[in-house]
Amino acid sequence: MKLPVIRHIQRNNSSEQIESCIEVLESFSEYNRITDEELDVIGELITNLCGAVEVHKMIEDGMPEREAANAFAQKVIGSIDR
Repeated sequence: MKLPVIRHIQRNNSSEQIESCIEVLESFSEYNRITDEELDVIGELITNLCGAVEVHKMIEDGMPEREAANAFAQKVIGSIDR
C-alpha cells in the first residue's frame, strides 16, 4: 500500500473507473500463465485501487480528503497489527 499512489488514483479517477480497473486486474490474475512476480505486482495494484475506492467513499460521506486518506492508512496499519 502506497498512500501517495492511492491519493493520485483517487484524485484523478471516479470510483466507477477504479472499480472497472480492479475487475480487469482480478480477471487477469486468474490467467494460469502469469508468474508469481507478476501476481505480486497485480496484488499491489489492486490494494492501491481498493484503497482509492475506500478514500472516495469516505470523502463522499463528508470526510476531508486528507483525513480520509489518513483514516484509511490507519485502518490498514491497525489490521496488520492484529
